[in-house]
Amino acid sequence: MARKNRKLRIGMLKAMPGKWDVEGNWAIFEQEFKGHRGDDLDVFITPECFLDGYAVSEKNWTLRKFTQVAQEMDTSPYIRRLRQLARRARTQVVFGFTEMIDGYFYNCAVLVGADGSIIGKYHKTHLQSFDRHFAPGRDLPVFDLGKTCAGIAICADRKWPETIRTLRLQGAEICLMPTYGIWGLENEWWMRTRSFENQMFICFTHPAEALITNPRGEVAAKLQSNLADVLVHEVDLEEVSDTNQLHDRRPELYQVLADTEHPSRQEPYQPAKAK
Repeated sequence: MARKNRKLRIGMLKAMPGKWDVEGNWAIFEQEFKGHRGDDLDVFITPECFLDGYAVSEKNWTLRKFTQVAQEMDTSPYIRRLRQLARRARTQVVFGFTEMIDGYFYNCAVLVGADGSIIGKYHKTHLQSFDRHFAPGRDLPVFDLGKTCAGIAICADRKWPETIRTLRLQGAEICLMPTYGIWGLENEWWMRTRSFENQMFICFTHPAEALITNPRGEVAAKLQSNLADVLVHEVDLEEVSDTNQLHDRRPELYQVLADTEHPSRQEPYQPAKAK
């Protein structure tokens, strides 16, 4: 069945969180989110691990401190409050935080529905030397937002073309991307390429920059500053198409991409675990 309304109104939080400051970071999120309830947003996105300020890479990292800022989905007061806010505003929210499951830590983006339900979550799949305290995610799911199908990628996941391509081939027309690392002109060209090669929208959400690129590889909207703010922009999903880059592929030539025994494959992850 064809979707009738193909326009998606997006809010992207551009704010620098404090390291380890869960309560302070929540206050920033809540203030900015409530300040834009009148914008009739369909989706609101935060940067990566916004709740704890991406503390995983800090030199003063300890297992005890990380356990204190990590959240368990079913018992976290912040996730409960997040669901209440989403329901009252009738807005879907992609919220970045550190999740703890069975003692392991995950770089998580939870997707909360406009009715306050948890639609799903994504765990960052591509970890690097500075965030190996996390356990890696194991899949690349896509989610039904009602008006469209969306994928979620977190920061470094965007470095591998296969990540965004996998989301697109599963039907995602837009990638919601909480981030914390590299931003600026180099990244802008990078995101424009990812959008163009997959003919989809990408919403790059960073503490210093909010950036949306469209299926033609163009910058659709951008906000940069050193102040807390929210980029509000409406994307027209009718711009998404399935021609050229997708139809003319030769999948039978790409089998090496799935070779898990290739010499270039990295060593297994050894994530931290709470005692």
